[in-house]
Amino acid sequence: MHLLIPFAFCLPNACGAALAGLALPNLTQLLNRLEWAGGDLADENTLTPPHERALGAACGISARGTTPDGQLPWGAWHAAQAGHPVAADEAWAVITPCHWAVQTGHISMVHPRTLGLQEDESRALLAAMQAYFSGDGIELVFDTPTRWLARGKVFAGLATASPYRVVGARVDDWIPKDSAAKTLRRLQQEMQMLLYTHTLTDARSERGLPAVNSFWVSGTGSLPARQLSVAQAPSSAPPAVTVPNGLRDAAIVEDWRAWAAAWQRIDANECAELLSRLAQAGQSTLTLCGERGSQNFQSSDQPGVKRLLNRLKRKIRPMSLSILNSVL
Repeated sequence: MHLLIPFAFCLPNACGAALAGLALPNLTQLLNRLEWAGGDLADENTLTPPHERALGAACGISARGTTPDGQLPWGAWHAAQAGHPVAADEAWAVITPCHWAVQTGHISMVHPRTLGLQEDESRALLAAMQAYFSGDGIELVFDTPTRWLARGKVFAGLATASPYRVVGARVDDWIPKDSAAKTLRRLQQEMQMLLYTHTLTDARSERGLPAVNSFWVSGTGSLPARQLSVAQAPSSAPPAVTVPNGLRDAAIVEDWRAWAAAWQRIDANECAELLSRLAQAGQSTLTLCGERGSQNFQSSDQPGVKRLLNRLKRKIRPMSLSILNSVL
C-alpha cells in the first residue's frame, strides 16, 4: 500500500499552530517504523505542486528531474486511462471549468468543488464552448463534471500551473504569459463573454450557485511511448496509491480547523490501515507532501541485524511530527 498525503503541512503560521495541537498516534508510529527513502524539495512557486510530482512518479509517468515544471502530462494520462485514443507525443491538457471571483484589485479562482457542478450542466457547457475551441484546433473531451480533457498542438511544450496553486490566489500571477499561450488567453476572454449570457448562469444563480465563468488549463504535455504504455495498462490506475484529499481541500481555502479535522480522520483511517499492512509485513510506503516538497518513507527490506539496529536507533531518538514543518 502506498499512502500519499497532499498538503500534510503548509507554510502559513496558522497551519503550524493547528499542527501543534494535534495528536496523530498512527502517523507517529509510521514515522518511527518506516525508513526514510528520500525527498523532493523545491519551493512554493513551482507550477506543479509536490503532491502531483509525487503522484506522477508513483504512476510511472514522470521521474524526478526529468519532467519540466508545469509539464506533467495529466491530460494525456487521464485520456489514456479513460480509453481515448492517445498517440505517443500527442499533446493534451486538463481543462477545469471554474469560477473567477472579482476581488479588490485582482481576480481569484474559487475551489472547483464549490461549483456543485452536475454532469448534465458540465456537458452542456462543454458543448457550448466546443465550437470556439475547435476553431483553434483544440478538441474538448468530457471526463468528469469538473475535469475536461483537451487535445491540441497548442499544449505541446506549454508550462501551466496546477489549479491547486491558483485557488484563492491572484489568477494573473499564474496565467502563462509566453506567446504560445496567447490563444488560450484569448479563449478565456471569449468564454467569459459566452458564459455570462448562457442560460445555465441564470439557472445556477437562482439556486444560489456560483456561475461557471471561465476555465483553467493545466496538466499540459504529451506522453512518450514508454510512459503511454504505462498509462494505458489496466494496472496503472492507482488502486495501490491512496490519496486522501481532505487536507488539500481545506488548506487551499486556509480553513485550518477543517485541516486539523482532516488530519485526525486520515490518522484514524488511512494511517491506521497502512500501519496494519506494515504489521502484516506488507510492502508499505508513505509520502508526505507540503507546498515545497515531499518526503518518502518505506518499509525496510534490510537484513535482519541492520533492521533491528535501525529500530533501536528510532527508539532512542524517535521521530516527531516536527518533521512536517521542517522538510515540507
